[in-house]
Amino acid sequence: MERDISGLSSMATRPVLAELSAHIRIAHGLPVRFDSAGGVEIARRVREGAEADLLVLADGALAALEKEGHLLAGTVRPLWISQVVAAVPEGTPVPPLDTPAGLRAALTSATGIAYSTGPSGTALLDLIAQLGLAETLRERLVQAPPGVPAGGLLASGRADLAFQQHSELMDLPGVVVVGPLPGDTAISSTFGGAVLAASTRPGPAREVLDLLGSETASRTARARGMRTPDTA
Repeated sequence: MERDISGLSSMATRPVLAELSAHIRIAHGLPVRFDSAGGVEIARRVREGAEADLLVLADGALAALEKEGHLLAGTVRPLWISQVVAAVPEGTPVPPLDTPAGLRAALTSATGIAYSTGPSGTALLDLIAQLGLAETLRERLVQAPPGVPAGGLLASGRADLAFQQHSELMDLPGVVVVGPLPGDTAISSTFGGAVLAASTRPGPAREVLDLLGSETASRTARARGMRTPDTA
Protein backbone atom coordinates (compact mmCIF):
# COMPACT_ATOMS: atom_id res chain seq x y z
CA MET A 1 0.00 0.00 0.00
CA GLU A 2 1.41 3.35 -1.04
CA ARG A 3 1.92 5.96 1.64
CA ASP A 4 0.11 9.27 1.73
CA ILE A 5 1.49 12.17 -0.25
CA SER A 6 3.09 14.25 2.47
CA GLY A 7 3.42 18.01 2.58
CA LEU A 8 5.02 20.65 4.76
CA SER A 9 3.60 24.14 5.23
CA SER A 10 3.74 27.24 7.37
CA MET A 11 0.98 27.94 9.87
CA ALA A 12 -0.62 30.68 7.76
CA THR A 13 -1.84 28.15 5.19
CA ARG A 14 -2.70 25.35 7.63
CA PRO A 15 -6.50 25.98 7.73
CA VAL A 16 -6.94 26.08 3.95
CA LEU A 17 -4.64 23.09 3.38
CA ALA A 18 -6.52 21.00 5.96
CA GLU A 19 -9.79 21.66 4.16
CA LEU A 20 -8.33 21.09 0.71
CA SER A 21 -6.53 17.90 1.73
CA ALA A 22 -9.83 16.36 2.81
CA HIS A 23 -11.46 17.44 -0.47
CA ILE A 24 -8.60 16.11 -2.61
CA ARG A 25 -8.68 12.77 -0.80
CA ILE A 26 -12.43 12.34 -1.30
CA ALA A 27 -12.92 13.90 -4.73
CA HIS A 28 -9.70 12.83 -6.45
CA GLY A 29 -8.54 9.76 -4.55
CA LEU A 30 -5.19 11.32 -3.70
CA PRO A 31 -4.38 10.79 -0.01
CA VAL A 32 -2.49 13.87 1.09
CA ARG A 33 -1.62 15.27 4.50
CA PHE A 34 0.27 18.38 5.55
CA ASP A 35 2.39 18.95 8.63
CA SER A 36 2.38 22.65 9.55
CA ALA A 37 4.76 24.65 11.72
CA GLY A 38 6.39 28.07 11.70
CA GLY A 39 7.83 28.96 8.31
CA VAL A 40 11.38 29.22 9.65
CA GLU A 41 11.05 25.77 11.23
CA ILE A 42 9.68 24.24 8.01
CA ALA A 43 12.52 25.69 5.94
CA ARG A 44 15.01 24.27 8.46
CA ARG A 45 13.44 20.81 8.15
CA VAL A 46 13.70 20.93 4.37
CA ARG A 47 17.36 21.90 4.54
CA GLU A 48 17.99 19.04 6.95
CA GLY A 49 16.47 16.50 4.55
CA ALA A 50 12.88 16.10 5.75
CA GLU A 51 11.05 13.26 4.00
CA ALA A 52 8.13 14.95 2.24
CA ASP A 53 6.72 15.48 -1.24
CA LEU A 54 5.19 18.97 -1.24
CA LEU A 55 6.04 22.32 0.24
CA VAL A 56 3.83 25.40 0.75
CA LEU A 57 5.65 28.47 2.07
CA ALA A 58 6.00 32.22 1.58
CA ASP A 59 7.53 33.07 -1.77
CA GLY A 60 10.78 34.41 -0.34
CA ALA A 61 11.48 31.17 1.52
CA LEU A 62 10.56 29.14 -1.56
CA ALA A 63 12.93 31.16 -3.73
CA ALA A 64 15.80 30.55 -1.32
CA LEU A 65 15.12 26.81 -1.14
CA GLU A 66 14.82 26.60 -4.92
CA LYS A 67 18.18 28.33 -5.34
CA GLU A 68 19.70 25.83 -2.91
CA GLY A 69 18.39 22.91 -4.97
CA HIS A 70 15.79 21.61 -2.52
CA LEU A 71 12.84 21.98 -4.93
CA LEU A 72 12.07 20.11 -8.13
CA ALA A 73 12.89 22.37 -11.06
CA GLY A 74 9.88 23.93 -12.77
CA THR A 75 7.35 23.14 -10.04
CA VAL A 76 7.35 26.39 -8.03
CA ARG A 77 4.06 28.26 -8.46
CA PRO A 78 2.22 31.04 -6.60
CA LEU A 79 -0.97 29.93 -4.86
CA TRP A 80 -2.50 32.52 -2.54
CA ILE A 81 -1.97 36.01 -1.18
CA SER A 82 -2.65 36.69 2.47
CA GLN A 83 -2.98 40.09 4.11
CA VAL A 84 -1.71 40.93 7.54
CA VAL A 85 -4.51 42.21 9.76
CA ALA A 86 -4.69 43.74 13.20
CA ALA A 87 -6.67 42.21 16.06
CA VAL A 88 -7.64 43.10 19.61
CA PRO A 89 -9.04 41.10 22.55
CA GLU A 90 -12.78 40.57 22.45
CA GLY A 91 -14.62 43.09 24.60
CA THR A 92 -12.06 45.86 24.25
CA PRO A 93 -12.44 49.05 22.17
CA VAL A 94 -11.76 48.52 18.46
CA PRO A 95 -9.34 51.17 17.18
CA PRO A 96 -10.07 52.80 13.82
CA LEU A 97 -7.47 51.65 11.31
CA ASP A 98 -8.81 53.19 8.14
CA THR A 99 -5.98 55.74 7.91
CA PRO A 100 -2.23 55.66 8.60
CA ALA A 101 -2.85 58.16 11.41
CA GLY A 102 -5.29 55.72 12.99
CA LEU A 103 -2.72 52.92 12.76
CA ARG A 104 -0.08 55.12 14.37
CA ALA A 105 -2.48 56.00 17.19
CA ALA A 106 -3.32 52.34 17.76
CA LEU A 107 0.35 51.40 17.90
CA THR A 108 1.37 54.17 20.27
CA SER A 109 -1.56 53.56 22.63
CA ALA A 110 -1.02 49.80 22.88
CA THR A 111 0.79 48.45 25.92
CA GLY A 112 1.76 45.19 24.23
CA ILE A 113 2.03 44.53 20.48
CA ALA A 114 2.14 40.88 19.40
CA TYR A 115 3.68 39.84 16.10
CA SER A 116 4.75 36.58 14.53
CA THR A 117 7.94 35.02 13.27
CA GLY A 118 8.40 34.79 9.52
CA PRO A 119 7.78 37.32 6.74
CA SER A 120 4.73 39.03 8.25
CA GLY A 121 6.56 39.75 11.49
CA THR A 122 9.61 41.04 9.65
CA ALA A 123 7.40 43.27 7.49
CA LEU A 124 5.66 44.68 10.58
CA LEU A 125 8.99 45.57 12.20
CA ASP A 126 10.06 47.26 8.97
CA LEU A 127 6.79 49.21 8.90
CA ILE A 128 7.21 50.34 12.51
CA ALA A 129 10.72 51.56 11.62
CA GLN A 130 9.38 53.42 8.57
CA LEU A 131 6.82 55.13 10.79
CA GLY A 132 9.64 56.30 13.05
CA LEU A 133 8.29 54.32 16.01
CA ALA A 134 10.95 51.64 16.45
CA GLU A 135 12.48 53.17 19.57
CA THR A 136 9.12 54.22 21.04
CA LEU A 137 7.66 50.74 20.73
CA ARG A 138 10.75 48.63 21.34
CA GLU A 139 9.79 47.55 24.86
CA ARG A 140 6.16 46.86 23.90
CA LEU A 141 6.85 44.40 21.07
CA VAL A 142 6.17 40.75 21.92
CA GLN A 143 7.08 38.09 19.38
CA ALA A 144 4.97 34.93 19.49
CA PRO A 145 6.96 31.67 19.61
CA PRO A 146 7.26 29.84 16.27
CA GLY A 147 4.00 28.08 15.41
CA VAL A 148 1.99 30.02 18.00
CA PRO A 149 -0.58 32.54 16.70
CA ALA A 150 0.14 36.11 17.68
CA GLY A 151 -3.54 36.32 18.60
CA GLY A 152 -2.92 33.82 21.37
CA LEU A 153 -0.98 36.52 23.21
CA LEU A 154 -4.14 38.64 23.26
CA ALA A 155 -6.07 35.96 25.11
CA SER A 156 -3.25 35.48 27.62
CA GLY A 157 -3.08 39.20 28.35
CA ARG A 158 0.50 39.59 27.14
CA ALA A 159 -0.64 41.97 24.38
CA ASP A 160 -3.59 44.20 23.58
CA LEU A 161 -2.87 44.53 19.86
CA ALA A 162 -1.73 41.79 17.47
CA PHE A 163 -0.68 41.59 13.83
CA GLN A 164 -0.63 38.42 11.75
CA GLN A 165 -1.95 36.77 8.59
CA HIS A 166 -5.76 36.96 8.42
CA SER A 167 -6.09 33.17 8.11
CA GLU A 168 -4.33 32.68 11.44
CA LEU A 169 -6.41 35.21 13.37
CA MET A 170 -9.91 34.92 11.93
CA ASP A 171 -11.10 31.90 13.94
CA LEU A 172 -9.31 32.41 17.24
CA PRO A 173 -11.68 32.57 20.23
CA GLY A 174 -11.64 35.79 22.19
CA VAL A 175 -10.08 37.73 19.32
CA VAL A 176 -11.65 40.45 17.16
CA VAL A 177 -10.08 41.12 13.77
CA VAL A 178 -9.98 44.87 13.17
CA GLY A 179 -9.04 44.69 9.52
CA PRO A 180 -6.15 45.11 7.08
CA LEU A 181 -3.65 47.92 7.45
CA PRO A 182 -4.55 51.10 5.59
CA GLY A 183 -3.19 52.41 2.30
CA ASP A 184 0.55 52.23 1.80
CA THR A 185 1.02 50.55 5.20
CA ALA A 186 -0.72 47.37 3.97
CA ILE A 187 1.29 44.17 4.33
CA SER A 188 0.66 41.05 2.28
CA SER A 189 2.51 37.78 1.70
CA THR A 190 2.36 35.51 -1.32
CA PHE A 191 2.38 31.81 -0.53
CA GLY A 192 3.44 29.34 -3.17
CA GLY A 193 3.89 25.62 -3.57
CA ALA A 194 6.47 23.29 -5.06
CA VAL A 195 7.42 19.63 -5.24
CA LEU A 196 10.42 18.80 -3.11
CA ALA A 197 13.48 17.45 -4.90
CA ALA A 198 13.63 14.66 -2.30
CA SER A 199 10.07 13.47 -3.07
CA THR A 200 9.69 9.77 -3.77
CA ARG A 201 6.28 10.41 -5.36
CA PRO A 202 6.83 13.44 -7.61
CA GLY A 203 4.06 12.49 -10.05
CA PRO A 204 1.18 12.41 -7.54
CA ALA A 205 2.74 15.39 -5.76
CA ARG A 206 2.48 17.40 -8.99
CA GLU A 207 -1.18 16.38 -9.29
CA VAL A 208 -1.90 17.65 -5.80
CA LEU A 209 -0.03 20.89 -6.52
CA ASP A 210 -2.17 21.42 -9.63
CA LEU A 211 -5.30 20.91 -7.53
CA LEU A 212 -4.07 23.46 -5.00
CA GLY A 213 -3.99 25.94 -7.86
CA SER A 214 -7.51 25.10 -9.06
CA GLU A 215 -10.62 27.27 -8.89
CA THR A 216 -12.05 25.01 -6.19
CA ALA A 217 -8.95 25.68 -4.09
CA SER A 218 -9.24 29.40 -4.82
CA ARG A 219 -12.78 29.48 -3.45
CA THR A 220 -11.64 27.71 -0.29
CA ALA A 221 -8.73 30.11 0.11
CA ARG A 222 -11.01 33.15 -0.25
CA ALA A 223 -13.28 31.77 2.47
CA ARG A 224 -10.18 31.52 4.68
CA GLY A 225 -9.26 35.20 4.23
CA MET A 226 -6.88 34.83 1.28
CA ARG A 227 -7.03 35.71 -2.40
CA THR A 228 -5.40 34.34 -5.53
CA PRO A 229 -2.65 36.19 -7.42
CA ASP A 230 -4.87 36.76 -10.46
CA THR A 231 -7.35 38.71 -8.27
CA ALA A 232 -4.70 40.69 -6.40
